[in-house]
Amino acid sequence: MELTSSKEPGLQIVTVQEQRIDAAVALDFKDKMRAITEGEDETVVLDLNHVSFIDSSGLGAIVASMKHLAPARKLVLAGLTPTVDKVFKLTRMDSVFSLFPTIEKALIALR
Repeated sequence: MELTSSKEPGLQIVTVQEQRIDAAVALDFKDKMRAITEGEDETVVLDLNHVSFIDSSGLGAIVASMKHLAPARKLVLAGLTPTVDKVFKLTRMDSVFSLFPTIEKALIALR
């Protein structure tokens, strides 16, 4: 599981560089998210524009990452592909997370 991180004022952008977040990589995803966001204080924007598939394990890993940051920090999601967006809507997780269609729209809204 490859994640990259960059900074904007008050924001940490974590980009998933993989096409899938599923049972095979969910634990690795959680561990890497914890490591990459540890000790930071910014809102985290999780850029999912490369992710074309997510299953319940992947969804659980993202929720676990949100809980790891809470209550002091917020996790928002951006760049959801139509398939991934559908999973978030079907599971009603779109009411738990702030979802943005692109990273650019997320940055504009959060600045």
